[in-house]
Amino acid sequence: MTDWTRLTHAYGSAEDIPILLARIASEAKGGLWDNLWSALCHQGSVYSASFAALPWLAAMAENEDREQAVNALALAGAIMAGSEQPHGAGHVHTKYSAEIATLLASVNRHLRTATDRTEYVDLLESMLGFEGVAGWSEDLAWGIGNEEYEVSCPECESNLFIALGEREFFCTSEDYALSDGTVETRPLRPTSPEFLEGIGSRLHNMALDDGQHEVAHVLTYVFGNATCPDCETDFSVADRVTAG
Repeated sequence: MTDWTRLTHAYGSAEDIPILLARIASEAKGGLWDNLWSALCHQGSVYSASFAALPWLAAMAENEDREQAVNALALAGAIMAGSEQPHGAGHVHTKYSAEIATLLASVNRHLRTATDRTEYVDLLESMLGFEGVAGWSEDLAWGIGNEEYEVSCPECESNLFIALGEREFFCTSEDYALSDGTVETRPLRPTSPEFLEGIGSRLHNMALDDGQHEVAHVLTYVFGNATCPDCETDFSVADRVTAG
């Protein structure tokens, strides 16, 4: 039995969490999930109460209501992405191994039936969080969902935007979203699918198998190369994303 009074979340004592969990289970309101996210994974930070919620989230991930299940998987994945942070919950991969296995099985089932691109990429990100894949479990969905990554040039350290728009894929050091005129850009160079390796190859093949061809196409650019318009240095997009 979890003693929530001994645990903490973003706003202090976690004694209020059981009531919030009970309300979500019975009311399924989006705003309640937002409250839970804010407490347990505030701007990516996790706490002792975050991991104590994993058994409940694993059970909710088996819910017949897909929206409830996907919400649970997204939050649990974000929590696991922060498992290397200081949180006072012990070695969570060992302590919650059964729950993580349940979550991983559930996320794989829901990936196969996802029709919405955003939901699909969010589930991919959660899957990587449950598997303990560093870097991509926190960054993948944000970049593809927002159609850009912000990185620094490995040579001149300029702040760069990697644009992954519907029609244009480019690198620029200018804030193109707020620009009224022409900005200096360099086109991204995608990697041909047969040359993808490691996590890039795996995610690309998964997206194709799941019928997510648009996601698969974007991934060839995410795991492709870019050129800094300020110093003309070529670099791997994926390497700069995971470098933070």
